[in-house]
Amino acid sequence: MTGSDIRLAFVNDRLARFAASHPTTGKGTDTPMTSLRLACIDAAAAPLFHLATADGTRDGYEPAVGALLAKTLGWDLSWVFLPWAELLPALDDKRADAVLCGQGITAARLAVADFTEPYGVFHESVLVRSGSGLASAADLAGKQVGAIAGSTNMALASTFAGATTVGFGGSSADVFGDMLAALRSGEVDAVVDDDVVFVPLADDPDFDLAFTVQTGNRWGLAVSKSRPALLDALDEALATVKDSGQLEAAWKQWLPALDYPFASLPDAQSPDTAE
Repeated sequence: MTGSDIRLAFVNDRLARFAASHPTTGKGTDTPMTSLRLACIDAAAAPLFHLATADGTRDGYEPAVGALLAKTLGWDLSWVFLPWAELLPALDDKRADAVLCGQGITAARLAVADFTEPYGVFHESVLVRSGSGLASAADLAGKQVGAIAGSTNMALASTFAGATTVGFGGSSADVFGDMLAALRSGEVDAVVDDDVVFVPLADDPDFDLAFTVQTGNRWGLAVSKSRPALLDALDEALATVKDSGQLEAAWKQWLPALDYPFASLPDAQSPDTAE
């Protein structure tokens, strides 16, 4: 048996196992799932995702991940757009089946939802105004540093000695846009977010990338704790698209400036180092 035959057999075995789990809609019945509703904010955060089109479709790395998972499972895919603060609550009130929207696997989030294995691993960067001269954590002493409230970006900002942290609320429809506007206006002197969201700003004359901290935040899909069969199905589908090389192809299409993280990634999750 060739290496290709072994890989194909492995992928087919995964497909058979998650098909047998028959995840249900979670609406109080045993109706098998035929569609997947994924929740996210509707914002321009390329290359992660672009604004949705009029028909509700969207482009970017996370939409590509969602499309791969739905195709592997044989389910239709739709998106539910909500403010950041409503994403995880939408799982238990049945507005969405899963959240696929920059959710780092943290201890706090694991307390309210289950998470798949990671589909991405990202570090954290600090963005400043062009010409500010801020280039290190030490330079941020006495400065206003913004991040999403309750995120590990905020936790990292809190480690910068002498800096004053400014939290941006998740109730906004575009919290990332709010942070950039505050940085431009001088309301804050720096903002912290995951490296991937700053990629499109590399040539923006208004901003400089001050530095990056190698935090290795693992991002996964969040699922209600009441739906373990759905979690298993998504994990099997994710393993399948990793094994087949489809996830790596999507990564290289949308995130060519970042190294694909899964060739040597340990299996064990580390919930204390995520966004």
